[in-house]
Amino acid sequence: MLKRRHILLPVLLLGALASPCFASFPGTKSEWYGFEQFDFELNGFACRVVAPNKAAEGSPWIWRARFWGHEPQTEIALLEKGFHVAYCDVANLWGNAEAIRRWDRFYEYLTDEHGLSRKPALLGMSRGGLIIYHWAIKHADQVSCIYADAPALGIRPYVQNREEGDPELERLRGWMNAHGLTLQAAKEYKLDMLDRLAVLAKAKVPVIHVCGDADESVPFEEHTAEFARRYEKLGGNIKVIVKKGGKHHPHSLKDPAPIVEFIVDHQSRSETE
Repeated sequence: MLKRRHILLPVLLLGALASPCFASFPGTKSEWYGFEQFDFELNGFACRVVAPNKAAEGSPWIWRARFWGHEPQTEIALLEKGFHVAYCDVANLWGNAEAIRRWDRFYEYLTDEHGLSRKPALLGMSRGGLIIYHWAIKHADQVSCIYADAPALGIRPYVQNREEGDPELERLRGWMNAHGLTLQAAKEYKLDMLDRLAVLAKAKVPVIHVCGDADESVPFEEHTAEFARRYEKLGGNIKVIVKKGGKHHPHSLKDPAPIVEFIVDHQSRSETE
């Protein structure tokens, strides 16, 4: 009996060390709503992971884009269900090629070296919608579902009726510069989410949007409503939760149960596909 235990012990230890799920996250450790948070740099950009007390089967995770910690109720509920929560800094990049490069590297790191699911759920609020959709369009087969909250979905609605000298353009200049766009090029831009939905619809990526229909920053009709019409026409699966009279803030729902249920359901389905 003792002999058998001595043989098995090294085998078990080797198995644990070989499994990427056992690799500890690096960096500074702190506490986030009762869970362990790890802050570290990857290739020079800031990253963050919050680990559940016990990972769910398949090591699911939700990938937060921008505005870390704002209205975190969905992430907290998912942590309680065994999801990891991940964040990679792409501030002021507006979903451009550099933002996608960072996300590609972070995805490889979390899936290859830490064994997290190869199909995360994506979460983007406001301008965070840019990176989640630009990345998802490039990697449609690597997404379990998308939760977008009052997301900005294209630059054309903001610039179509503006001319140089309009003070409102100053607010948009960073967006245009990040993509190398002049005002005229921005008016003609055809590479935003509203123009490239067919890729996601073909991949059957399920989407949920939570929006206020009186949003003053990201007008509902020009963004989510138009997005939903086009996505459904393409055969895409989209659920829209409209907050009647709601403005851009606050994001999310006081009770995130409908969002959490959507994510858990589609994450589970993606693991069996």
